[in-house]
Amino acid sequence: MSGWAKKRFWKETSWQAVDGGFGVFLDGRAVKTPAKAALVVPTEAMAQAMAAEWEAQEGEIDPTTMPVTRAANAAIDKVAVQHAEVADMLAEYGGSDLLCYRATSPAELIARQAEAWDPLLLWAAEELGAQLTSVAGVMFQPQDEGALELLRQEVHGFDNFELAAFHDLVGISGSLILGFAAARDFMDIDALWELSRVDERWQEEQWGRDEEAAVEAGKKFEAFTNAYAFFKMAKT
Repeated sequence: MSGWAKKRFWKETSWQAVDGGFGVFLDGRAVKTPAKAALVVPTEAMAQAMAAEWEAQEGEIDPTTMPVTRAANAAIDKVAVQHAEVADMLAEYGGSDLLCYRATSPAELIARQAEAWDPLLLWAAEELGAQLTSVAGVMFQPQDEGALELLRQEVHGFDNFELAAFHDLVGISGSLILGFAAARDFMDIDALWELSRVDERWQEEQWGRDEEAAVEAGKKFEAFTNAYAFFKMAKT
């Protein structure tokens, strides 16, 4: 099967070991990616999760309810053919990491950012060997090239499936260090999400909750946690 079918046409969903990993089958036919590549994933856990997503479809197929399948497709059709480019793009976040750019006022927000983000920068220095420097204001300040190179090497070390998940962890949070903290289980994924939202929480306290923004944030949180789950499946 290639691409996304519009409606469920199969009766039985299954998964099994295949050459190079595990695949999902619909009435015995192997599922393929939108680019018609073999949808072969590295772990049983990932294959089981994909099979469960396909089995849960009723009537019209809704790709938005299939995050594992979509991430696996991205790993095979997109990341695998440009791994170095994707890794370099993500590594560049280290040069302008969210955690490094701090408010200049008020004092309460400055203190809150420091309390939330300084431990993560310390962890990155100890765990990854990369010491990033925080600055006040939004004007770009270059980071130490040696630290950035260490982070770049770490990103390039991810395989295609890990990198597909890492792409979302970093892109959604706006922080390379938060992405690594999630990948290495520095703390609970919900807590890491909250650390990425320090500025937004502050704005809510000052001006009230924006319902439209809250809905969008909820979608991002779901995508962030889905990316974390996919990263873990790739290693299980």
